[in-house]
Amino acid sequence: MAVFWAILVSFLAVVLVRLAQTLRATTKLVADVTEQAVPLLADASATVRSAQTQLDRVDAIATDVQEVTSNASALSTTVASTFGGPLVKVAAFGYGVRRAMSRKSDDAPAAPSRRTVIAGRTVPSPRRKRKG
Repeated sequence: MAVFWAILVSFLAVVLVRLAQTLRATTKLVADVTEQAVPLLADASATVRSAQTQLDRVDAIATDVQEVTSNASALSTTVASTFGGPLVKVAAFGYGVRRAMSRKSDDAPAAPSRRTVIAGRTVPSPRRKRKG
C-alpha cells in the first residue's frame, strides 16, 4: 500500500507542477495582452475624443447653416412682399402704355419700313399683324 501512496503522491506532484507551469504561462500571457491593450485603449480613447470634437464642430456648422437659411428665407419673403406688388403694378402700367401706343400708331399712316444692316447684310424689320 505504501507503493500506491507513493505513486499517487508522485502523480499529484506532476499534476501540480504542470498546473503551476500553466498558471505561470497564463499569467505571462495576460501581462503581455495587458501591456499591448493599454496603449491601444489609450489610442482608441483619443480617437473617440477627436471624433467628438469634430462632431461638435459639424453640429455648430449645421446650426449656422440653418440660421443663414432661415435668414435668407425671411429676406426673400420681405423682398417679395416689398417689391412684388409695385413691380406688378409697373409692369401692368407699362403693358397698358404699350397697348395704348400701339392702338394710336394703328390709327396713324404706316411709316416706311426700316431695315437693319448686320455685317454687310440687310435684314428686313419684323412684320406686324394687322387687325382687320
